[in-house]
Amino acid sequence: MKQILTKALIVGASTACIQAAGAKTPERKPNVIIILTDDMGYGDLSCYGSPNIETKNIDRLASEGTLFTCFYAASFSAPSRSQLMTGCYPPRVSFARNPSPNSSYGLNPDEVTIAEMLKEQGYSTMCIGKWHLGDAPEFLPTRQGFDSYFGLPFSNDMWRYHPRMAPQENEDSLMKAIRKRAEYTGYAGQGSYYPEGGGFPNDLPLMRDEEVIEKNPDQCKLTIRYTDEAVKFIEKNSDKPFFLYLAHSKPHVPLFVADWFADKSLRGLYGDVVMEIDWSVGQIIECLKKLNIDRETLVVFMSDNGPWLQYGIDGGSAGPLRDGKGTSYEGGFRVPAIFAWPGSIPSGRIVNSVASGADILPTIAAITGSAQPGDRIIDGLNIWPLLSGKTGESPHKYFHYFAGSAEGKVNYTAIRGKRWKLFVRVNPDGSFSNVALYDINSDVSERFDRLEQFPAIAGKLNAEATKFYHEIKTEIRPAGHLKDYRGNGAETPGKNENKKR
Repeated sequence: MKQILTKALIVGASTACIQAAGAKTPERKPNVIIILTDDMGYGDLSCYGSPNIETKNIDRLASEGTLFTCFYAASFSAPSRSQLMTGCYPPRVSFARNPSPNSSYGLNPDEVTIAEMLKEQGYSTMCIGKWHLGDAPEFLPTRQGFDSYFGLPFSNDMWRYHPRMAPQENEDSLMKAIRKRAEYTGYAGQGSYYPEGGGFPNDLPLMRDEEVIEKNPDQCKLTIRYTDEAVKFIEKNSDKPFFLYLAHSKPHVPLFVADWFADKSLRGLYGDVVMEIDWSVGQIIECLKKLNIDRETLVVFMSDNGPWLQYGIDGGSAGPLRDGKGTSYEGGFRVPAIFAWPGSIPSGRIVNSVASGADILPTIAAITGSAQPGDRIIDGLNIWPLLSGKTGESPHKYFHYFAGSAEGKVNYTAIRGKRWKLFVRVNPDGSFSNVALYDINSDVSERFDRLEQFPAIAGKLNAEATKFYHEIKTEIRPAGHLKDYRGNGAETPGKNENKKR
């Protein structure tokens, strides 16, 4: 069951933080827009140093707000989205793997999402794009605080056109084109096929709320359709507080782009796709300005994880960072992140302090006067003092890295302090062995292992990692399972139903 308690203390803290930033207390609660991209790397935006992808609208957003250089997500899709929505490290909510289509597994409806928290404050809420927290009705966005939903319930490659699906006779032109592209660029699992009956034999469903309205939609038009839905939602709700979660399905492979963005980038098809997302961001910014609500709206732009390097030129770039998606190196976890709110967040500022997607829920709670859940552990912290310019220091002493794992397990891989990052190996007895130590400030590419030179630093980080590992193991909350709602007389949660009210 879900419970959100109103706390006057948070309201007061919110007002104090906003005033400390030099902005007036808003006459109404601020709108919130989160724009999440899929598999976009740290080096894929011109404001993050890309030499061959022009992203003028995202750059403009950064110039009008604050750009983070040390912002962390999780190493792949669903865990990152669970962290964003709940403010918790993925293993704490048992979401350390990606659910497949028709999975019986999803984000537990008892978890409290950003959308549910804001609905308690009277916000209109909409989710657009990739969800990937469970595609059964019990786990869809409409059961997690969103008034409406338009998008794909999982990744755009989880369909019968995946290149690892076993070849069939008389394959259509789309399948042939995808196989040809994948062979040209390279792809994860190349040289093998899913076993008979495995992989993704399903069609790709485009959903409106809880209904499939189209199968295998034209992905060349997907970003445009998402953007149109976003603009319509903003226009419809411009006179009241709203929360828009726009989770683009791209630049996750397979790559598709609208005709008028084809061959626009020096980075090939991948760059074309990123430039189309940049266009989408520009449409949203212009809509806010046209409606004169840009100064009443917090816009967050970030990626869900690093680039999928196993897809070659279709996989993006981590820039100076090591490796990419699926790893615990910086290229897997560290992502582009920009926060803009004209008049409340200083413009043109670069923040080098550590923050993460888990911090977004508590930060939104602070600036909207909402109460984050008080009956459970939330790992994220309020970074509004950092965003507002009141401080340059992160509220986090350490950031913890987790790889994928089975439900109820904690696959702990690394810990970072302000300067040092330690990779560890969990032993059968629960102790940690040190693997590698990097001076992450001077060696962002993680090339030089300093473990032998600084054993005392490694020992301190090991102790902190071990402590947190055992703490989170005792506080794991279960994922959602359909067996808990079907076939045993249990009540199935209804659309937007909060069972604790």
